[in-house]
Amino acid sequence: MTYRAPIQDISFALKHLANYDDIQRLPAFEGADFDTARAVIDECAKLCESVVAPLNAAGDKHPSWWKDGAVTTTPGFGDAYRQYTQGSWQGLQHPEAFGGQALPKVVAAACTEIVNSANISFALCPLLTDGAIEALLTAGSPELKGRFLPKMISGEWTGSMNLTEPQAGSDLELVRTRAEPQGDGTYKVFGTKIFITYGEHDLTENIVHLVLARVPGAPSGVKGISLFVVPKFLVNADGSLGSRNDVHCVSIEHKLGIKASPTAVLQYGDHGGAVGFMQPDEFIELDADARKLTLFEDLDRHAREATPQRRGAAQERVRITAWKAHRLAGWSLASIRSNMQIGS
Repeated sequence: MTYRAPIQDISFALKHLANYDDIQRLPAFEGADFDTARAVIDECAKLCESVVAPLNAAGDKHPSWWKDGAVTTTPGFGDAYRQYTQGSWQGLQHPEAFGGQALPKVVAAACTEIVNSANISFALCPLLTDGAIEALLTAGSPELKGRFLPKMISGEWTGSMNLTEPQAGSDLELVRTRAEPQGDGTYKVFGTKIFITYGEHDLTENIVHLVLARVPGAPSGVKGISLFVVPKFLVNADGSLGSRNDVHCVSIEHKLGIKASPTAVLQYGDHGGAVGFMQPDEFIELDADARKLTLFEDLDRHAREATPQRRGAAQERVRITAWKAHRLAGWSLASIRSNMQIGS
């Protein structure tokens, strides 16, 4: 079956439903007019129609496979991913400061829809990386951002999200993975994570895992969950790759419909502990009102101090982050709207 991206429908939605002209008038996006957005979407469609979509059949016939801790992806996925990163598609909406193109996220959303529709098994890799990038952009320390974001935004490294455990499923209150402080700012992480999309593969030389774990003395339930950055390979001060970290893939699942996407079981700490780095305090307790509000205040300060050209985008990021923070803190939607003085 041949895939053709619905360019006309996407363009109509972008122009008339998303009101792209209003978005383009924001100071941060003055150079991204509709013709530019349409050209970007057209090029994404060409790549997906000619390179990504044809790999669906290969993914069903020759899915990713595991052997001795290593995962080999479907033939053709490596070349497709190289073309994807060479086109800078991973960094479409991400900040220029870290190597991204800083286009409106609605343009990236349109391209994501095309990639997803063309081949969801392939698309899950950049999709999970985007999630890890957003988490680091929202709450990562300057040091963690500088160390990991440029390579992730370029697509040289991918990211994964590690929440689920064998005994926990989607109930994060039951997370048992532990992180022991080492006295030098790092932690040793021990535990098992399951259903980790693209948790192991051969498309890139490094994978940046974002891992939920508990530190000693943490309260039970979601109150005691912290977020750690645990790379597959440690990163030296000069940005080069160091030694292999103590995180290993012990098996992969075989999911109906996305067999080419490696869904990994990852084991942390079987050989002394996986080195991890904790995200800043504002992000670690899922229901801490005060810390979420501190994060909001910091973002608000950055927005006010931003240059006029970037202020609109910065303020919008503040509103989105504040909304998420209040929801995680347990606020009702009505309370959030009242506190942020926004309509329904």
